[in-house]
Amino acid sequence: MSAPSVSTATGGRPLTLGAIALMVMLCVSWGFNQIAIKIVLQEIPPYLQAMLRSSGALVVILCIAAIRGTRLFERDGTLWPGLICGVLFGVEFLLIFYGLQFTSASRAAVFLYTAPFFVAIGSYQFLGERLRLLQWIGLAVSFAGVAFAIGVPQPDVDAAVLTGDLMIVVGAILWAMTTLAVKGTTLIRCPPEKALGYQVAMSIPILGTAALFAGETIPRLPGTLTLALMAWQAIWVVGMTFMIWFSLVKVYSTSKLSAFTFLTPLVGVAGGYFILHDPLTPTFGVAAVLVIVGLYLVNKPVPRVA
Repeated sequence: MSAPSVSTATGGRPLTLGAIALMVMLCVSWGFNQIAIKIVLQEIPPYLQAMLRSSGALVVILCIAAIRGTRLFERDGTLWPGLICGVLFGVEFLLIFYGLQFTSASRAAVFLYTAPFFVAIGSYQFLGERLRLLQWIGLAVSFAGVAFAIGVPQPDVDAAVLTGDLMIVVGAILWAMTTLAVKGTTLIRCPPEKALGYQVAMSIPILGTAALFAGETIPRLPGTLTLALMAWQAIWVVGMTFMIWFSLVKVYSTSKLSAFTFLTPLVGVAGGYFILHDPLTPTFGVAAVLVIVGLYLVNKPVPRVA
């Protein structure tokens, strides 16, 4: 998988139709991945599931690097940024999984997808990207669509729920920080296998330690569906889609790429309806329109001045 050439502009070049198509594919994959995680949780607890997923993905990354002839262990000045990204990656998943013990999955999805706001702010502050007022409005409209689809605000929100919400928001901030670190450090020059490899490799001991302290175990051999979904998560979701994501981050505008992640929870809601038979109301149609309008505003070309 060859990545496009890196843009010389700090902020990255505007999205092409090919990049948009890839982002839609990623969002669909990530949306259905939430359903896969929920199904697997019936047999494999969260931290162990995340650790096993990262372990399988690391094997995939090593195989892809070997096929492409990528040198993962040569000195190129990426060690410390890579290790820092790895810690951010691991702690992000710790916070998200732990926060889900206090807040609902629907609230968590809304708060996790505040990440594009943090990416946009960070891109403005550190990467020299500039968003017009119309683009900020587009981000807000898309986020409103996500919130509308999942049904927030919700009644009976106590201090425990708010604590879980806060953990999810911090996880979103760490996700944004990881994206910005790849874009703004020496990781921008290394192959995507290496950038992702740092994160996946570092997450394994972090998640494994969390599973140990939480006393998680797998009491019996998981069923065929669980094993298949674990393989799909490790090989495709973490091993491939995350690599495609970081390939795109190296080239294109981080804020505009992140805006597309608003599609992910909508896919998750639709998939939950068809696969898990979760209730689906007419608000989803309205929400989908809001998300699409918001994405159009974020990615609307700037008019050329004659």
